[in-house]
Amino acid sequence: MNPPEIIITRSDLERLGHLMEWHASARDNLAVEYLENELSRARVVNHSDVPTTVVTMNSRFRYVDCSTGQARTATLVYPADADAASGKLSVLAPVGCALLGLAVGQTIEWPLPGGHVRRFRIEEILFQPEAAGEP
Repeated sequence: MNPPEIIITRSDLERLGHLMEWHASARDNLAVEYLENELSRARVVNHSDVPTTVVTMNSRFRYVDCSTGQARTATLVYPADADAASGKLSVLAPVGCALLGLAVGQTIEWPLPGGHVRRFRIEEILFQPEAAGEP
């Protein structure tokens, strides 16, 4: 299965670039590699041009793990803000990296630790900073 097109805002790309530099030498090296690969294939747009159906940084959304059928609600955040108990999913976590830039209805297959591959689908954007006028 070919990965779907993803869309990233220029400001998210810049912030994520700094994040990757910071984490590149740390234990998150594999996560940084996955994120780098995703960003290298992304279509980059101005924050005012990102469709309201796309998962951007700090977006709150509902997604489904197609392997289990389980739906979850999450907010995609930077690692320092991650908190699984409150649904704040780090962009450096495997699922967070997989969902960044996807639009409602898109599905992606993603490798998880332990050699498992899962399919995730974006169901709904509940809040997107760009749609709310936030840069």
